Amino acid sequence: MATQTAPVSTAPPRAQWTGQIGFILSAIGSAVGLGNIWRFPGVAYENGGGAFLIPYIIALLTAGIPILFLDYVIGHRFRGSAPLALRRIAGRFGEGIGWFQVMICVFIAIYYTAVLAWAASFFVFSFDLRWGDDAAGFFVGDYLRVAEQPFTLEFVPSVLIPLVLMWVVALVVLGAGVVKGVQRLNVIAIPLLVAGFLILVIRALFLPGAGEGLNALFTPDFAALADPGVWIAAYGQIFFSLSVAFGIMMTYSSYRRRRSNLTTPGLVVAFGNSSFEILAGIGVFATLGFFAFQQGVTVSELDGLTGVGLAFMTFPALVAEMPGGPFFGVLFFGSLVLAGLTSLISVMEVILAAVMDKFGLTRAQAAYGLGGALAVVSIVLFGTTSGLTALDTIDNWANNIGIVASAVVMTVTVLWVRRSGGVLARHLSALSTFKVGRIWRFLVAVVAPLVLGYMLVQTVIGLIREPYSGYDSGYLLFVGWGSIVVMVLASVLLTMSRWRDDPDRFVPWPELSVASERGDAR
Repeated sequence: MATQTAPVSTAPPRAQWTGQIGFILSAIGSAVGLGNIWRFPGVAYENGGGAFLIPYIIALLTAGIPILFLDYVIGHRFRGSAPLALRRIAGRFGEGIGWFQVMICVFIAIYYTAVLAWAASFFVFSFDLRWGDDAAGFFVGDYLRVAEQPFTLEFVPSVLIPLVLMWVVALVVLGAGVVKGVQRLNVIAIPLLVAGFLILVIRALFLPGAGEGLNALFTPDFAALADPGVWIAAYGQIFFSLSVAFGIMMTYSSYRRRRSNLTTPGLVVAFGNSSFEILAGIGVFATLGFFAFQQGVTVSELDGLTGVGLAFMTFPALVAEMPGGPFFGVLFFGSLVLAGLTSLISVMEVILAAVMDKFGLTRAQAAYGLGGALAVVSIVLFGTTSGLTALDTIDNWANNIGIVASAVVMTVTVLWVRRSGGVLARHLSALSTFKVGRIWRFLVAVVAPLVLGYMLVQTVIGLIREPYSGYDSGYLLFVGWGSIVVMVLASVLLTMSRWRDDPDRFVPWPELSVASERGDAR
């Protein structure tokens, strides 16, 4: 009698980090991005100064770290990209959540590369302070050539060339693989980033007026703690800066070896990310204090204290006025390039891992085929005179609607509908230096979804009541809300498509059997 043999998998074998250090540096590289440098200082300043650190730390402990652990344990236990891991824990609906996270990364990747290209351009411009006396006019007019129309196909060579270059670098790194590409980049880039930014901060602290800048940032306004908006801002900052709930940490943890500590590296990543944010706040506001001193105004009277305005208008203007300005500019924009590149690679890895898992593609096929297609879309949308408006709109909807909604739906599905909290807590505890239990389950199942759900509702109400940034309502409907619709529809279609291999055929590790998981779930 003939015997049946199990089908041989045609999917590529799953890559693995070489060790703890490679994983930690790669996870930090993902978490530490452009937002740490240009978003946190402004958010803290506008929400109570030094007092903001209180809700910030509470948000880190009650939502940031718990959801980071959730991403880690799902990715490691179920050994897959976001769609594969979530399918194995929550069925086809879970797979749909995973594909939604992948689509968030698709939208982020195509605009994030544009910002990275801007930073690379200004890194070169810093050597001769090419922006002259009008940094804002140079950025918007001479460099981006921003058009009044919301959409054009008029390409800007000064943006197009670095944009193509950044995509080439990213795809080469991704094509080299998890260890030879992603890990190697982070092992080199993160120490360089920290060293360069430390030099920048130390230099800033000795500038005239630096003390006033630090006073502006850290002087506490404890009355602000009574404002719910301050607490929402704290949870939002922690949530966005840790790269949780849109597939990155889930994918990265799936590359960890069987007996890998999960919680201790998670704490290192979380506190390392927050430490860099505070360091960035010190450096940015010490420099802004100098700029205010030079202008004869207070820090509060300066414009552009956060986001793109801070990075590409305010900072170049103050660099032009400070002694050793070119060196300072090279350090700042070099730091932006390193932080942005490591984050971009992590976003793209989510996309590549998902299509490799589902369709059995090789890494080269995924990186150069799919990655090349995304590069073309990115160049068409953001290499033109209308790129800034599209970037600002998509960024707002992808982060404040897409990622937050993903987190709420994922936590409710995994912990309430599937009731998998016990299995996941035991897996974390079995592999870690300390045990997690009811407190972690309460934070990730109750506190996080309630706070993030409230944030989501408030954001939706705000966007409905008032057009974002004063843009045309029709444009926001098409580009902003339309991007969310595309994410959802693409998620449904990808979930319905056929797997190259059986996604449910795997053995969980380390101790728990499938039967015991199902018993626990009931």
